[in-house]
Formats: sequence, C-alpha cells, structure tokens
Amino acid sequence: MALLLPGELAWYVTGRFYERSDHSLADYGYFLHLAGIEADLFHGTPSERTAHFTFAAEPFTPREGVTNGSLSLGRDPVGDFSVYLQQEPAGDFDDPQSFARGQRIATFRRVSIVVGTTLEVAGHGKAHPLLSSNVFSARLLISNPFEFAGRRYDLRHQIGKGVTQFGTAAAAPLPPEQTPKDCVSAIAFSGSALALIDG
Repeated sequence: MALLLPGELAWYVTGRFYERSDHSLADYGYFLHLAGIEADLFHGTPSERTAHFTFAAEPFTPREGVTNGSLSLGRDPVGDFSVYLQQEPAGDFDDPQSFARGQRIATFRRVSIVVGTTLEVAGHGKAHPLLSSNVFSARLLISNPFEFAGRRYDLRHQIGKGVTQFGTAAAAPLPPEQTPKDCVSAIAFSGSALALIDG
C-alpha cells in the first residue's frame, strides 16, 4: 500500500446535513473513496445501503452567520466526527444514526470554525439559494486498526494527521418525504478531502 503524499486526495464522501427542531445540526453519510483501501467499498451497487465505510458527526449548534451582499456565510463551531466500518452495511438516510453503527475506526476534530458560503440570487421579490460550499481542516484524534477484506489497515498510517475537506451542498432542502420525521430539514452534500501527512 503506497503512502499518500502531502495534499494528496484522501477521500470522497457524500451525505446529508440534518437540522432538528432544537436548531442543532449534524451530518451523516458514506465514503465513495478512501485512500489505501484495496478492496471494493460497497457490497453491491454503490449506495448508502451498501457502503462499508460511513461517517457520523456529533450534533452542534451553528453560530450567528454573516451576510455580505449576495453571500450568506454560516459559522459552525469546532466539533467531532467519526468514521465507521460496517462489515454488514446498513446505512439509511431515513435513519441518520444508522451511519454510526459498526466498528468505529477513527475520530476527527474540526480545528476551527467552519465557514459555509451560500450564494443567493434575487427572484420574485426574495432571495433564493443557488449554491453552497464549505471547507474545514480536521485533526485525527483516535485511530483504531481494523481488518477489511482480509487485510489490516490503520487510517493513521494512511492519511497521517488529518484532512482538509472541501464540500458542496445542494441549494435547497430535500422534500419532506425524504426528511426524517424528527428533523425539520435535510440537505444533500458531497466532499473531497486532502491528507495532512506527517512532515
């Protein structure tokens, strides 16, 4: 298994942000690519229901945002998220906690506030979101060795000290029928992360 170079791609993820009635947020999802894993990340056709590697964030409450013209800037606090190995995939976007099952193989902490930028355009007398993005760095706090498809891995050896992730989110929330009953909204997103390799 070749080690990544500094700044080389560590992973691709996709998932959803969920907002609950108390205004707390959390994101859950799965990996499309995870550097160093030399086996198929899915048990069948790729989807949340067949993904072996998932992630789940600790819920957090966003800070007051900032507006600059047509840009709306959200500010999310420092927080943790964990990566899980599901030998028997069971991810379900109707049940966000399903992404936090299996073996916890790593925990990361965002090292500063996360600034998310939403571009809004005027139309019919009010602003409508067009595109949303964010970027953050996260340090690896805990890495637990694991076995997958007959090989032994450790994310600390694969990606080093952590990642810097760039995310893109849908402008509009998913329809109510695709939102869990205990949530007020759900927004789909994707992210790609660069490795923070030990120097």
